[in-house]
Amino acid sequence: MTPPIEAAVDRAFREEWGQVVATLIRWTGDWDLAEECAQDAFALALRTWRRDGVPRRPGAWLTTAARNRAVDLLRREATGAAKLREVAGVLRTGDDAFGDDEPDVPDDRLRLIFTCCHPALALEARVALTLRTLAGLGTAEIARAFLVGEQAMAKRLARAKQKIRHAGIPYRVPPAHLLPERLPAVLAVLYLLFNEGYSATAGADLVRHDLADEAIRLARVLVRLMPDEPEAAGLLALMLLHHARRAARLDEAGDLVVLEDQDRGRWDTAQITEGVSLLDGTLRRGRPGPYQVQAAIAACHATAARPEDTDWAQIAVLYERLARLVPSPVVELNRAVAVGMAYGPAAGLALVDALRETGALAGYHLLPAARADLLRRLGRTAEAADAYREAAGLATTEAERRYLARRLAALG
Repeated sequence: MTPPIEAAVDRAFREEWGQVVATLIRWTGDWDLAEECAQDAFALALRTWRRDGVPRRPGAWLTTAARNRAVDLLRREATGAAKLREVAGVLRTGDDAFGDDEPDVPDDRLRLIFTCCHPALALEARVALTLRTLAGLGTAEIARAFLVGEQAMAKRLARAKQKIRHAGIPYRVPPAHLLPERLPAVLAVLYLLFNEGYSATAGADLVRHDLADEAIRLARVLVRLMPDEPEAAGLLALMLLHHARRAARLDEAGDLVVLEDQDRGRWDTAQITEGVSLLDGTLRRGRPGPYQVQAAIAACHATAARPEDTDWAQIAVLYERLARLVPSPVVELNRAVAVGMAYGPAAGLALVDALRETGALAGYHLLPAARADLLRRLGRTAEAADAYREAAGLATTEAERRYLARRLAALG
């Protein structure tokens, strides 16, 4: 297999997996069949594209291949005859198989999110199922995002699919009056999807722009669908303010560049302006929620012309408010870092050590990484070195491990 073809298939997987699976689920109503046929289509692409070249529209090619594979499998099973007739009916009538009362959301991926986020499913199952089906994340990746074991996550995904099948949950965007009850889970899905793109949980690539771009695109659709929901706009603002820094987050070697060292001239000013404008508009509604508060924190960073202009005291206050809205040890860790920047490393270290004593973030590499930086700033070099080593041992991406190794080496 030639490297260019492998690269093309890999790129198509990252860009097209969610659309192929979502479309196939709409056609067949069978989640497992959709995933199986999508996998078969990508395997076929590896063989065929080497011989025929990469098609002009890889996504359309893959969707057609997956659909043909589904038809073949259904023909072989007597129980698939009725389903095959349904699929044939969809193909004859075109892509719009839902009628005129379907909300104006032509994207199967958004329909998939709302199906996954049905209130009959547990919240964590909704998020995990969407990340698996829409983003193509592996079970291990999703398990790490939820801080649970891989086997436990596999069982959770299987139960969610069974629930959808047995309960007859429809594959559609719900009517307008039912949208608010689905919103928290949908926002959580988009947030985790963006986070996996912004900072991957594992692998050689720290950043996966395709996932971040997809999350932003779907968030825009959601804001159009629910224009009066401030948290939807807040989440979109948060994504834009973070994504605006994407070009400066890695150097030419693919190594991590921390915020204070980034070339701010490479930040996307148009995205920052859009994000700040969205945030200002949604905060004026007077219903601040967790995503709006996080967007306000991101805006403090994005609008600082120089690192020393960052209003760390305001960021610490915002993290304190966020901790009241969504109590979380990760939020407390971020607040400790902000306190350390605003009021000195000793104040931050006291909070980090108190959090460390609880054991709530055991195994989370950013806890020892934050502690190492505070110890370094206090001149406690030996302790800082130990903390950097601990963090490097827990980090799950090569870029983060290289960064921590450089910080350790800089201690001399």
